[in-house]
Amino acid sequence: MPQLRLALNQIDATVGDLDGNADAVVRWTRHAADRGAHFVAFPEMVLTGYPVEDLALRSSFVEASCAALRALAGRLAAEGLGGTPVLVGYLDRSGERHRYGQPAGSPKDAAAVLHRGEVVLTFAKHHLPNYGVFDEFRYFVPGDTMPVVRVAGVDVALAICEDLWQDGGRVPSARIAGAGLLVTVNASPYELNKDDTRLELVRKRAQEAGCTTAYVAMTGGQDELVYDGDSIVVDGRGEVVARAAQFTEECLLVDLDLPAAPAEPPAGIADDGLRIEHVTLSAEPVAPYTRRYAGVVAESLGDEEEMYTALVTGLRAYVTKNGFRSVLIGLSGGIDSSLVAAVACDALGAEQVYGISMPSRYSSRHSRDDAAELARRTGLHLRGVPIGPMFDAYMESLGLTGLAEENLQSRLRGTLLMAVSNQEGPLVLAPGNKSELAVGYSTLYGDSVGAYGPIKDVYKSVVFRLAKWRNAAAAERNEIPPIPENSISKPPSAELRPDQLDTDSLPDYDVLDAILELYVDRDRGSAEIVARGYDPELVERVLRMVDTAEYKRRQYPPGTKISPKGFGKDRRLPITNRWRERA
Repeated sequence: MPQLRLALNQIDATVGDLDGNADAVVRWTRHAADRGAHFVAFPEMVLTGYPVEDLALRSSFVEASCAALRALAGRLAAEGLGGTPVLVGYLDRSGERHRYGQPAGSPKDAAAVLHRGEVVLTFAKHHLPNYGVFDEFRYFVPGDTMPVVRVAGVDVALAICEDLWQDGGRVPSARIAGAGLLVTVNASPYELNKDDTRLELVRKRAQEAGCTTAYVAMTGGQDELVYDGDSIVVDGRGEVVARAAQFTEECLLVDLDLPAAPAEPPAGIADDGLRIEHVTLSAEPVAPYTRRYAGVVAESLGDEEEMYTALVTGLRAYVTKNGFRSVLIGLSGGIDSSLVAAVACDALGAEQVYGISMPSRYSSRHSRDDAAELARRTGLHLRGVPIGPMFDAYMESLGLTGLAEENLQSRLRGTLLMAVSNQEGPLVLAPGNKSELAVGYSTLYGDSVGAYGPIKDVYKSVVFRLAKWRNAAAAERNEIPPIPENSISKPPSAELRPDQLDTDSLPDYDVLDAILELYVDRDRGSAEIVARGYDPELVERVLRMVDTAEYKRRQYPPGTKISPKGFGKDRRLPITNRWRERA
């Protein structure tokens, strides 16, 4: 059987940075070629970054993408890398006339094979996702070909992301075309447990295609989305041959023994009406060689480590890709701001993390001590700015009481943080969690202030789990656990009035989060939730809080998505809405 050394480069890409992304492709191609790779693949739309959203509708950006692709082909050849076929994702445009109901300009989520200075084959994603964070019917027209490239005597079928996730299309077409290898390029966003789903999917599709299947994925972050890599190669029986680590840039190399291509290149119409487009780059197998890369299977991360690493990756990407060097956090000594601080220190280094303790007359001594202890353990910068004088000045002028008095304290803290950010430059992080955002337990222009919310998609009960995991992980490495034990063990409180606790206003978080997970993440109605054994009055109250807080969530900053349905692109509900769930 012919041999083929395959290189899957799971790398990070920045939307719009065509030059920087092209540099990365050249650098990683050289890395793969130096190790004898015969075919090199990169993630979906790696040249433009993903998702490009409405940039796809700008003719200037599409033209720049196409020009960058041609320039990349020439550059690879000029730098002595042209003899290695390279599969690269980019943004293209259909040559057909625009039809009613299609995006203006007919952009395509495309990929191309570059070889000897030329763009030798191009194709576009056939299945366009239009669920969750995806809105690709808005941006792209579907591809209508089944691309197959012959490399070292092996026919390699090609696909893009959703082509693997949906039934039909390129997977059965690969079998019809008689391909010996199916390579799919992907930019599939992370969510908890998706690695398990992904593995089973690739196994199933390999069996359906009847050939070894390689899945190369993006890593890094883009706005609210995080990509976890986890590139996979499985054989035609669905057995794992190689698997890359999560949340790391790496080149996954694997030596494969594959069926020889048929004497006559495949042609005609395959499944779903796809036209087989075949290009021969090298018809003869490579000379037999000693296998060096039998395939490494990386160890899977546990749930807590996976989520925590996603939060670190998302925050690091947002801060660095937007040109910031440091972040600023209001440190109350509570569990939320403590976890955010730990994530920030791991993402950027403690020297780039600044905290401000802003006690009021209601702040307990232990809260101030816990903030100081957090700073001591992590090494972040901490200063104290009491808000008492500012609060007294407002109260003398306005005479506020009740909730307005409580919220004033939070808004003073938000104003103070933004003022320091304006003066000194760090990016303000909002510490709100998903439970609070769901029920509106936050103050607009107060604790919701900031440019990024690292734990926006983390339920409060999970916040505690992640804090405990992070401390335990530190202890295993003989390091100082970053989060004070008291911040984890004490009852949560906003400390805006005497002896205040979160449970004064909210159910126990374990109960609240279970209801929220059903309503927010799974779209279950109140009757279904009550049928699970929850108190009808409690369910109605929680759902009412969720529904009436939509206007607050719209004004909350973006934050890392780790769940199947995060607030933002995933969940889009009208603010003005009189529909109410009834049990």
